[in-house]
Amino acid sequence: MTIDHKRRVGVSLLAILLLASYSFAQSKIQRVLLISIDGMHSVDFSNCSKGVPETGNEPYCPHLSSLSSTGVHYLQALTSKPSDSFPGLVAQITGATPRSAGVFYDVSYDRALSPPTKTTPYGIVGGPKLCPSVIGTQVGFDEEIDYNYKDLDAGVPNGNSGINGINPDYLPRNPKNGCAPVYPHSYLRVNTIFNVVKNSGGYTAWSDKHPSYDFTNGPSGDGVIDLWSPEINSIPVAIPSVPGCSPLRDPGAAKSTNAWTDSFQNIRCYDQYKVQAVLNWINGKTHDGSQPAPVPNIFGMNF
Repeated sequence: MTIDHKRRVGVSLLAILLLASYSFAQSKIQRVLLISIDGMHSVDFSNCSKGVPETGNEPYCPHLSSLSSTGVHYLQALTSKPSDSFPGLVAQITGATPRSAGVFYDVSYDRALSPPTKTTPYGIVGGPKLCPSVIGTQVGFDEEIDYNYKDLDAGVPNGNSGINGINPDYLPRNPKNGCAPVYPHSYLRVNTIFNVVKNSGGYTAWSDKHPSYDFTNGPSGDGVIDLWSPEINSIPVAIPSVPGCSPLRDPGAAKSTNAWTDSFQNIRCYDQYKVQAVLNWINGKTHDGSQPAPVPNIFGMNF
């Protein structure tokens, strides 16, 4: 397994490279599951796999521990710089540095783009006439580009014209392309492993924490066949499909000012919601289990 000392843990990138290097018929590796865990340091993974005195020296992440028994621990692995969820995942699925991928953080500044059509909820000033008259703008690829980041489904309206809950009016615009909105996937300068696998005839799926993780699609915009990203910054709500999460385990942390990350109990419900998607993929279904689908050749989720 690869360990990012600050943010993330995932399956072996060597396996991903092997998968991309050969046809599926030739390769012994037919499927790769990538698991990304925010905030897990190398020592955290070691502790949960081997146990600590408080747990009687028994593993408290037994499933990850069992996976690691057949994995590879890269002791010389380096994180992206800066190291955070957005550039960290970009690095893992592209092999590119933030400089070559063009993605340093989920909020940054771009000298060549123009402001969005509308001012974003977090204050990136926009306006219809600011493109192409203004060149250079802050770029927000976090939850502020949702239709409504307070909703678990990102407030997707009926007849949604956006991508996975993204409101194009909150996106930066390209003055050299008719002021078209720039989606996260088109901001990325390099292919993702999802592009490579899909172009080789494979099936791809991914679940993450913001609709802005549309960047996993790669420049083509369609690298992930089944992409599902419920909004983690939304107000926690009961999830009937998750056992023990309707009502929520911590309703006191489900107020209008709360997000899922404000409560350990509630974030477990949110994470399990995405685990169900992964299990559905393994069982040959779409993320919501509503339709049959191929078992993905590369897929995974963020915790």
